[in-house]
Amino acid sequence: MNSIEIKDLVKKFNRDVVAVDGISFEVKKGECFGLLGPNGAGKTTTLNILSTLLQPTSGSAFVAGFDVTKDKANVRRNIGMVFQEPALDSRLTGRENLEFHAMMYGVDAKTRKERIDYFLSLVELSEKAEVLVRNYSGGMKRRLEIARGLIQKPKVLFLDEPTLGLDSQTRRLIWDYIRKLTHESDISIILTTHYMEEADYLCDRIAIIDHGKIVALDTPENLKRAAGEATLEEVFLKYVGTSIRNIEVREKEW
Repeated sequence: MNSIEIKDLVKKFNRDVVAVDGISFEVKKGECFGLLGPNGAGKTTTLNILSTLLQPTSGSAFVAGFDVTKDKANVRRNIGMVFQEPALDSRLTGRENLEFHAMMYGVDAKTRKERIDYFLSLVELSEKAEVLVRNYSGGMKRRLEIARGLIQKPKVLFLDEPTLGLDSQTRRLIWDYIRKLTHESDISIILTTHYMEEADYLCDRIAIIDHGKIVALDTPENLKRAAGEATLEEVFLKYVGTSIRNIEVREKEW
């Protein structure tokens, strides 16, 4: 069974800028799926469409069985998202951030408390639950954001650069949380990252996207084997090249 199904998805911002150019893929139930690409390749645009933040130009996308254009409310009830940019309220405690988010999703008071306690424990923040988020370290904030993304028990979790800027120890700790989620639950995860070792460690399958098109899609091992490369980074560079992209104009568009 698939948690996500995308067919011929296109997103144009004007006649000259095509951010997503006819991509198709599916994400299986309980799968961690990596979406890799250079800056400006269309990764975040794709996530924004799947999470109903953007309307596609054409094509179809279903999340948890619901059409992202025709049934946005049900899509939103079934997803969690950890954004690339921090989205916590620093004036609230860790517990209050989770409480507010759970209330927004209509989780009843008894269930709310049980879930908050559980997910604070999962990300090892129980002892910091009553501390204002402004006093959290970067790693603690990312862990809290993962807990917040899970609080409504989503069927699909979007992780957009979840370990960006974190030290190696904290990054590895978050990897362990993500692996635990995929191994112990039916939740499906779409992960974007620039850390190739992160994608190799976490993802069951990987799609490489460039200039809005998917140029490769398979398991990490199969991608390396087919390309005759030892590492996923070498595979990535083989498909997208090594030149630095000038994407300033494209970034302003989306």
